[in-house]
Parts: sequence; C-alpha cells; structure tokens
Amino acid sequence: MPVSNDYARQRAEMIEKQLRRRGIEDNCVLGALLAVPRHEFVREELRTRAYEDVPVPIGSGQTISQPYIVAAMTAALNLRPTDRALEIGTGCGYQAAVLSLLAKEVFTIERRAELASAASERLEWLGYLNVHVHCGDGTLGLPEFAPFDAILVAAAAPAPPQPLLAQMAEGGRIIIPVGGADNQELQLIEKRAGRLFTKTMEGCRFVPLVGHHAWQKPPER
Repeated sequence: MPVSNDYARQRAEMIEKQLRRRGIEDNCVLGALLAVPRHEFVREELRTRAYEDVPVPIGSGQTISQPYIVAAMTAALNLRPTDRALEIGTGCGYQAAVLSLLAKEVFTIERRAELASAASERLEWLGYLNVHVHCGDGTLGLPEFAPFDAILVAAAAPAPPQPLLAQMAEGGRIIIPVGGADNQELQLIEKRAGRLFTKTMEGCRFVPLVGHHAWQKPPER
C-alpha cells in the first residue's frame, strides 16, 4: 500500500478526541480507523478537512460520513475476522476500507457509476483487495453472494429493505439509518433462530437511500 505519514498525527487525534471521548471503545475498530488514510478518500482540495468531525462532500451530492458515525456503525456490527460483509452505498470507498480490515470479505454496492468506478480504482490502488465493488440498486442487495454476516447501509431508508433482511445469515447483523429526510435513527437488527430483533440506537442524518425498496427519488427536505 502506498504510504503517507503526512496525516498520521491528525488520525491519532481523531481517535482520541472524536472517538474515544464519545464512547467508542472497540480497539479493533479504533485500530482500523487509525490505519485507513481517510485523506486519500476525499478530493485533494478538501484534504485539510478529512479528519474533521463532519461529513465531507465527495461529489454527486454525496458525502463521506463523519469519523464518529463510521466508527459507531462499524462497532455495532461486532465484526469477526471470518465474516462476509455487505455495504450499501460505497460512496468514496472509505467505509468499505474500514470494514475490510475487520472482515474476511467485503461486497459493496454503489448506484452511481462514476462513484463506483472511482472507489474501485482507489481501493485497489490502496491495497484493499478483499473489497468487491458493484454498481447497481443497493436495496436489492447481492443475492448471488448471500448470505452475509454483516450488512451496513450508508444511506437512510423509510424502512429496512426486505431483500437485505432476507440476505442476512443466521446470527447476522444489519445497521441502517431509518427515517425521513431530516429525522433518522440508527437501527441494529440481528437475526437469531430465524427471528429478527431490532435495537434503536442514536439519531443521525444521512443522504436518502434511493432504490426499488426505499425512496424512488430523494425525498423533499
């Protein structure tokens, strides 16, 4: 992997000031965020903002989620080294890179071809070779590669898409923001003995999940 130490201090500060202080204690997750060069996933003119505790625009009306949300959603999945993970909403590829350090294999779907292509090239260049980028409707999942042990949805839906719930393995987990355009909450859904159990977590704000089993078009804000 190409090495850049320019932002090492900022990554260390991000871990201590943004994540540990807000209750992220999973050392594996913290280690993954410390290892992934977040600045490589944003446009060059915005790299000075890469490690701020805010979402950063990546083009096509999309953003890279703030570090805390990436960490919180990743920690909630309680990933194991043998897990196969699915991400909905590749964006720039940053979240997939974090997942790739914690899971055996990561499949990720992006509906915008330009973002999918750029993310695929970036992830390969940076050496995240266990990530497989697909372009398509994320609400359909990837049934040909199911079941998945963990599913992370990086966009908000009015309800968890049924195809994604159907593609969960026994013991699987899905983390997803659920709600309208301006009022959402993270939900963690677990599959145990064939039944689904939902835990409501914190409030959040994501771009809308557009697809056959979510918003047909972005909702009005």
